Amino acid sequence: MKTLIIYTSIHHKNTEKIAKKMANILEAKLLTPDEADTNTFKEYDLIGFGSGIYHRKFHENLLNFIDGLPVLKNKKAFIFSTSGGLWLPCVNDFNRKIKEKLTEKGFDILGEFSYRGFNTYGPFRYIGGINKGRPYEKDFKKAEKFAKYLKDVVLKK
Repeated sequence: MKTLIIYTSIHHKNTEKIAKKMANILEAKLLTPDEADTNTFKEYDLIGFGSGIYHRKFHENLLNFIDGLPVLKNKKAFIFSTSGGLWLPCVNDFNRKIKEKLTEKGFDILGEFSYRGFNTYGPFRYIGGINKGRPYEKDFKKAEKFAKYLKDVVLKK
């Protein structure tokens, strides 16, 4: 199964680091929204969408890119993010909006994951940031485990 990961990673490259770890396991091509277009999707069966979280949502570049997509058929997707805060689906669901957008575009979402990342946005810059050193090796192992789960379990169903 051919896999593509489209990601936005702005400040500290937290999301890019995670995307690269997953891409190694999934043998995926990595692109930013600026590098991809709707024709790109024709070649791929599984597409990952990742971003840092800004004001409790995915980066606007990725959301705008998804808005510009046509409705696609038989495409599977997964979602991942990095954030200074905790992802708690029942309280702080960063993924809700992007899941809605992708579902409207015809994607079947196979999984989602969020990782903690170094954050110096807003008031955090005055204290040197939060989650210093993240993502770290334990986060990378979790990213690889998630990608392996997608590859070995979900995609083989």
